[in-house]
Amino acid sequence: MKTRKLGNQGLVVSELGLGCMGMSEFYSGRDEQEAHATIHRALEFGVNFLDTADMYGPYTNEELVGRAIKDRRDQVVLATKFGVLRTEDKGFAGVNGRPEYVHQACDASLQRLAVDQIDLYYLHRVDPNVPIEDTIGAMAELVQQGKVRYLGISEAAPDTIRRAHAVHPITALQTEYSLWSRDPEDEILPTVRELGIGFVAYSPLGRGFLSGTIKSLDDLAPDDYRRYSPRFQGENFSKNLQLVERVKAIATEKGVTATQLALAWLLAQGEDVVPIPGTKRRTYLEENVAATEITLTSEELRRIEEVAPKGMAAGDRYPDMSSVNR
Repeated sequence: MKTRKLGNQGLVVSELGLGCMGMSEFYSGRDEQEAHATIHRALEFGVNFLDTADMYGPYTNEELVGRAIKDRRDQVVLATKFGVLRTEDKGFAGVNGRPEYVHQACDASLQRLAVDQIDLYYLHRVDPNVPIEDTIGAMAELVQQGKVRYLGISEAAPDTIRRAHAVHPITALQTEYSLWSRDPEDEILPTVRELGIGFVAYSPLGRGFLSGTIKSLDDLAPDDYRRYSPRFQGENFSKNLQLVERVKAIATEKGVTATQLALAWLLAQGEDVVPIPGTKRRTYLEENVAATEITLTSEELRRIEEVAPKGMAAGDRYPDMSSVNR
């Protein structure tokens, strides 16, 4: 497994990370034993960049990851996030970026993860009611206290990224990026590259849609949150399915899976881009890891661009887009 540098502060991670969210929530099926086995297998492959957040579960995903890495902490680059609030019935209760909450959230995450230090600590969503300078200032105090090594921010607008970076160096910006979510190419990627900030791509497989295995909503369990995603609804679903079929055709021609082609394409977008595909099963992890061995020719990249141009996906990424790109 090759490595990539995130930011200019010294953080080096595996070129492919592992998103752990689905091990605890949003996708149907829970199997902690298999989740732990998946994390351990990732580490065996050299996938050392693990991504979680306090709101996943809520709160239980950090505990799961903490148990999985208990005797392997030195092998892991551990990233977690804070700022999104949840209710007792697992609903969403807004965003909190207040300085005092920054410290409370970090201490709680450290306890759940059972670690002394978080390698990369993200603001999960920008709080519109708190100046970003105040939130990042409090996060910088965590670095000074030794509780956090590097700072990140997720789903932030270019101006917000600049303002945050002016307070304390931002090591990574995490935003959705894939063949059907290419909007970061407009302003986000140019901004982070200008500032020397790494880019972490979440949902690099379009929440599994780019795998080509989802043919209808019947393929999703009743409690799968993707059933409520605009891109999985009605006419949007049909249009996006056509996009996936075209990508799948190129993959078949090359002798790889649609999943592997989508990840190989993302890895080819720059050495500063690190995809973190999420999975809770070893089988899918192994398929994802194999994508790192795929080299796409300029002709193949041209053909992919032709069938999956920017803006091709139908529907918004979320039912409510007000909390992203702030």
